[in-house]
Amino acid sequence: MGKTDTGMSGRAVLSAETRRLGRRAVLPIALGYAVALCGLAQAWLLARLVAGLLGYPVGGWTDLAGAAALMLAAAGLTAAQEIAQAAAGRAARAHLRGQAFDRLLALGPADGRAAGDRATLVVERIEALDGYFSKWQPAAALALLVPLTIIVLLAWVDWPSASVLLVMGLLVPVGMAVAGIGAALASKRQFEALAHLSGRFTDRVRGLPTLVLFNRAEDEAKGLAAPAEELRRRTMKVLRVAFLSSGILELLSAFALAYLAWRHGALLGDSHPNPVVALWCILLVPAFFQPLRNFSAAYHEAQSARGAAAELATLLAPATGAPGLLLEAVPPRVAVVFSNVVLRPSAERPPALDGLTFSAAAGETILLAGPSGAGKSSVLSLLLGFRRADAGRIAINGQDVALLRPEELRRLSAYVGQKPHLFAGSIADNIRMARPDATDAALAAAADAAQVTEFAPDLGLVVGEGGFGLSGGQAQRVALARAFLADRPLLLLDEPTASLDPGTEALVLDAIQRLCVGRTAIIATHSPAALRNLPGRLVTLEAGRAINRRMAGN
Repeated sequence: MGKTDTGMSGRAVLSAETRRLGRRAVLPIALGYAVALCGLAQAWLLARLVAGLLGYPVGGWTDLAGAAALMLAAAGLTAAQEIAQAAAGRAARAHLRGQAFDRLLALGPADGRAAGDRATLVVERIEALDGYFSKWQPAAALALLVPLTIIVLLAWVDWPSASVLLVMGLLVPVGMAVAGIGAALASKRQFEALAHLSGRFTDRVRGLPTLVLFNRAEDEAKGLAAPAEELRRRTMKVLRVAFLSSGILELLSAFALAYLAWRHGALLGDSHPNPVVALWCILLVPAFFQPLRNFSAAYHEAQSARGAAAELATLLAPATGAPGLLLEAVPPRVAVVFSNVVLRPSAERPPALDGLTFSAAAGETILLAGPSGAGKSSVLSLLLGFRRADAGRIAINGQDVALLRPEELRRLSAYVGQKPHLFAGSIADNIRMARPDATDAALAAAADAAQVTEFAPDLGLVVGEGGFGLSGGQAQRVALARAFLADRPLLLLDEPTASLDPGTEALVLDAIQRLCVGRTAIIATHSPAALRNLPGRLVTLEAGRAINRRMAGN
C-alpha cells in the first residue's frame, strides 16, 4: 500500500469515529462557542466601564455586575467544555481500542507484528488519537466560528477595524501552512522513531532472561542508545516547528493590536465619536486570536493523530475478498482431510508445508511427530483459521474450509497449547471462559475429568496473571478442563506435555486420553511418553511432508 493510500485510510478512521461520536463531538464546540459569546459581551461591558473611567458618560455598577456574572458563566461553561472534551476523547479511545483488540484476537498468530509493535499500536498509537477528538476538532471549529462572529459584529460598528482583523486572520492559515508542512513530516518521523524504540524495548524486556543468560544484556542496552538518540533528535525538530508556528501567530496578533490601539488611541485623544466602540475593538483583538492560538496549539495533536491513525488503519482495514460462510450448527463429529497442502510463510523462506497429505477419520486421534520446524504447528494454525493454505485443499466433513469464515473453524475446535494462559482470578473463572453459560455441574465435571480437583477441590483457588501460583502441570490441567467444558468435536493440542516432569506428564496424558474419547484429535508432539501411551495413528512430518504413517502406542 502506498503512502497516499495509508494516509487516506488514516483520515477515514478518524472521520468514521467522528461520525460515530455524533453529539459527543458537537457538544464541546457548542460549549466553546457559548464561552466566546460570553467573552464578547463581557468585553462590551468592560469597554463601557473603561470609557466611564476616562470621563465619558457611560458605565456603572450595572455594567460591573453584568461583567462579573458573565465571567462566572464563562468559567462554568469552560469547565463543562473541558469535561465534554475529555469525555469525547475517552469514548473515542475506548471504542478504537476495543476494535483493535477484536481485530488482533481475530487475526491471532496470523498477525505478523512483533509483540512490542502490537503493544505500541493499541496503547501509544490510540492514546495519540485523544488530542484529535478532545482538542483538535473543537479548536478547528471554533477557530472558524468565533473570528467570523467577531468580524461580522465589528463590520456592523466599525468596518476598518473589521477589515484589519480579517486580513490578519487570513494570514494565519498561510503562516501555519508554511510551518505545518514541516510539522507533518517531523511528526510522522517522530512517531516512526517512537514505534521503533518502543517495539524494540518491549521485545527486549520480554527476552531479558535469555539476554542475561547469554551475557548480552549490556550489548542490547548499548543498542537501544541509537534509536533513543534518534527519537530525541526528531522530537526536538517537532518542537522547533511548533514554536515557529506559534511565533507567526503572535506576530500577527501583535501587529493587529498595535494598529488598532494606534488608530483608536489617536481618535480617543481627539474626541472620539464612540469611545465604547473604540475600546471594544481593542478588547476584541485577544478574543479574535485566542481561538486561533488554540487551533495552533492543537495542530500538532492533529498531525500526531493522523500519523497514529495511518498505522492503526492497517490493522482495522476490512479483510479483502468474500467474508466466508457461517455454520448452521456445530456438527457432533468431524473428519479432516489434508490434500497436497502448501503453506508458505514468506517468499524468502522455504514452505512450512510442502504438499502435505493425511486424513483423520471422525473420532480418530492423529499424533503429529517430527523435529522442530517440520510443520506440526502450521497444521494446527490452518485448522484454527489463523492461516490460509497457499495451495491444496483442507476439508472438514467433505467441505472445503477455505469457504468458511476463519472464526467458524474456531467454533469447531478446542485448542490446548504448550503454555496455556491463565488470567488473574479463580480456577472456576478460568475454566468457565471456554463456555461462560455452563452450569456449575458441567464446570465441576470438566474440572474432575481434567484432574483439577486434585489441587483445587472447590475451584475457588485464586491465581495471578499468567497462572502465577500454579505449576506448569496444574496450569495445563486447567487448560484441559477448558477443553472438556467447551465440548468441541475437534481437538487441537500443541506439545501439551512439554517441559513437564514424568509424574505430571503421566497425569496430563491420562486426562488427554479421556478428552480424546469420541472426538477427532490432532496432537502435535515429540514426547516419547505421549507417542508411547496415547492411542492413535502416528503421522511423522519432515520438511512439511508426511513421510511415515503407522499406529501409535503400544
